Amino acid sequence: MALQTEQPRFYFNTYPPVGEPDWRYSFATAQIRAVEDSLFTRQFFAELANAGDIKELSDMLAGTDYAITPSMTEEEIEQLLLARRVETRKLFEQLIENEEIAKLFRARIDFANLRLAIRRLVTEKPLGTDYLPQGNVQPDSFELAFEQEDYSGLPMFLQDDVESAVLAYYKNKNVRDVDLEIDRAETEFEISGAEKIGHIFLIELFRLQTDLTNIRTMMRQKLRNIDERDAFLPGGYLEKSRLIQCLDIGFEALGSHFFATPYYHLVESGAVYLQKEKSFLKLEAACDEHLLGFLKTTRYIPAGIQPIVAYLLFKEHEIRMVRLVIAGNKALIKSDTILDRIVV
Repeated sequence: MALQTEQPRFYFNTYPPVGEPDWRYSFATAQIRAVEDSLFTRQFFAELANAGDIKELSDMLAGTDYAITPSMTEEEIEQLLLARRVETRKLFEQLIENEEIAKLFRARIDFANLRLAIRRLVTEKPLGTDYLPQGNVQPDSFELAFEQEDYSGLPMFLQDDVESAVLAYYKNKNVRDVDLEIDRAETEFEISGAEKIGHIFLIELFRLQTDLTNIRTMMRQKLRNIDERDAFLPGGYLEKSRLIQCLDIGFEALGSHFFATPYYHLVESGAVYLQKEKSFLKLEAACDEHLLGFLKTTRYIPAGIQPIVAYLLFKEHEIRMVRLVIAGNKALIKSDTILDRIVV
């Protein structure tokens, strides 16, 4: 029987619009253009991936933001990468000069900390002290709230989520339900926050990220042969009906099912590789490439919040790629495999 889906709601071909310039950000954008030049290129990542051992890799990273030594432990390397993230977020908040936008991006850290705390709470594990800094809620306040089970000091958007996530867990005693509830709350907070701010770039960014998350979710469900229809997040462009119907078709038909969307190529390549190798490597790389492609369109904006937000995400992505290269080198993973996952 032929599949019937709603007509796609896209009004663009590949990437959505990013909005108009805002000349109040002329100086801030000039600063971003200066630091953008230091971002790693694909060629440099290829050289890093081909490093013969950790000593050679360390020599190549000397003089960059990621100078390591062969004797550094995994924890020390992680602290170095965390320091780079902290610096990047400080620069972002310094240049964005908009508390509502800053709050929106700080909330990503709040939700990550919330996820960690609730997972520990419901599984009766020690609450720990390793919460990420630079959220709207400081790590010590977060720790105290869960130790005393008094969440009144948390922002309202987190207070409601604590209760709903805990209830979601006890419904089926499945930690995965905690993740789904927090993912849904975070997505709704981001999109509604962007709509209140009223900037098209932020709205389109979060809608695009929602679509990519839903594609990943659909692919994982297919590979594991599970059906969690409530796991698809609201707010993106992709219709829930399309994603649900994808659960009932073969991998070879997935690409054509997305032909009328901007995601055809990433779904096609990801599905072929997933079916053959049982790996999400190509899909994850393709999703990153699509998001980065959207962010690169902000380089045509002479002034505005767009280049500032884009740089934050570019730099955070670079940090993740550096972590991947270092881990791959230490684990003696083939350079070709590492390079298949590297996207810039």
